[in-house]
Amino acid sequence: MTRATHRSAEEIGRTELGRRPLPPLGEPRTGRAPAVVDTVLDNGLRVIAARHGVVPMVELRLRIPFAGEDQKHPARAELLAETLLTGTERRNRVQVDTDLAAVGADLSSVVDPERLSITGDALATGLDTLLDVLADALTGAVYRDEEVEGERARLVERIAVARSQPRVIAREELQRHRYGDHPFVREVPAAEDVAEVTAEEVRTLHRESVLPRGSVLVLVGDIDPDQAVAAVARNLADWQSEDSARELPSLPSVRGGDVRLVHRPGAVQSQLRFSAQALPRTDPQYPALQVANLVFGGYFSSRLVENIREDKGYTYGAHSSFEFTRGNGTVLVDADTASEVTAAALLETRYELARLALVPPTESEVESARQYAIGSLLTSTASQAGMASTLAALATAGLAQDWLVAHPERLRAVTVEQVAEAARLFAPTSFTGVVVGDADKLAGQLRLLGGVVLP
Repeated sequence: MTRATHRSAEEIGRTELGRRPLPPLGEPRTGRAPAVVDTVLDNGLRVIAARHGVVPMVELRLRIPFAGEDQKHPARAELLAETLLTGTERRNRVQVDTDLAAVGADLSSVVDPERLSITGDALATGLDTLLDVLADALTGAVYRDEEVEGERARLVERIAVARSQPRVIAREELQRHRYGDHPFVREVPAAEDVAEVTAEEVRTLHRESVLPRGSVLVLVGDIDPDQAVAAVARNLADWQSEDSARELPSLPSVRGGDVRLVHRPGAVQSQLRFSAQALPRTDPQYPALQVANLVFGGYFSSRLVENIREDKGYTYGAHSSFEFTRGNGTVLVDADTASEVTAAALLETRYELARLALVPPTESEVESARQYAIGSLLTSTASQAGMASTLAALATAGLAQDWLVAHPERLRAVTVEQVAEAARLFAPTSFTGVVVGDADKLAGQLRLLGGVVLP
């Protein structure tokens, strides 16, 4: 039996007559805008309802601004999110689940430093039931002592596990490095703070912060938008307050500078996390910056991936992406590497940042990235769930559906020269960040490389 020999990707891509020709890229299809009603109810809740798709389902996304300055706010907010749907004055936990199951529905809630997010779906015919259960939780959640105590114990255990994970450690260190003690940094509450939260504190937080004014509710599915808005107004009529939900304070700009080495004893891998100030989605230069980011590291065919993954094998994955808060945008670069190649990976990442700023992307690089961006947008909004999440994200950024409809054309209009101009934002001096790893193994090489603050 003859053993098959391994062929590299380069060999597979060639024949005796030369390189295999690639088929030309096709023209991306134009997205079809859904029928949308976008309005603000008397209680201050913004409602966006869209008919999209023929699957007889409806997707729900509720986003409530939920920022807090108090150091223990994250702990109380996390417990509120965990217990919001565990019972009301009308329903206990079992009844909540039973009523939702009767219409093929589901509801869940999570919280972050910016907002409380409630996500759900149901059969389109069950929209009224879905909204009734949601309204019951928003206006009548009781946070029974036993429910809060049970979730509190489980949450303390989960936090202990999370804080041992390298990616969580790296994210926390990057956040502190970028923003100091800003409330945006407190993504994972301290376990000791959670252990002290009482049910009464959670009830108080609900009364003071689960508010309609300034919040956004999105419904997408096989629905009539006008009737859906009427259903929301009818079911959420008792959700009232003169106060507004609390927005996250503006973030300071990310300033470029040295990378900080964070010691993680015994680690065999390092986490590289870098960031720079970017642009909000509303900036006219954003489409060009989006394409420049894709060329650098935003998808698999990017320069960074080709260098430190495909060519040198320093990492299984490297990626650059945007992080948006209201009126603000930053770019994030991340890669995980073995300790012995951490310094080399940092060097090559800096090289690719400088190369993007100094060696403009070629026309073919721009065209490939452009088509990927357009295709990804159309794909992400093809499903009801994807469209609901996209509309919710845009709404919380202060944007309407018009932005979504017009963005593919903005991407098509971007020139190579505009991308080259935007790429200057990727200069290495614009970036700062952290390397999390074993300082005993890394310090020597990183000291030689320079631009790294050692512990």
